[in-house]
Amino acid sequence: MNKTCLECGDKIIGREDKKFCSDGCRNAYNNKMNKDQNNLMRNINNKLRKNYRILCELNPEDKGKTTKTKLLSKGFDFEFFTSMLQTKTGNTYFFLYDQGYRALEDDFYMLVKKDS
Repeated sequence: MNKTCLECGDKIIGREDKKFCSDGCRNAYNNKMNKDQNNLMRNINNKLRKNYRILCELNPEDKGKTTKTKLLSKGFDFEFFTSMLQTKTGNTYFFLYDQGYRALEDDFYMLVKKDS
């Protein structure tokens, strides 16, 4: 049985279960399959990444405080987060992966980091 490379269509020589003729073809195929499908997804992922970097920068001690003005001045977008946590006391934390924040009084925000 002759098998052909999923990427370029060339004949595959070697193991029976091989799918690609070379590492280059395997990488090219997987890059095509795993890239973001459209601009919307790519833009959302970029905003999540940016928000995460901002929280990491402002929260080096894994717990701290900042202001809404400071977050906004760095380009933080409050509409993009990965999860929410409602505590028993009624506080709502918004998380970007392991970095989180919660609104306090007077436009202050508490910054926290989840334990891994």
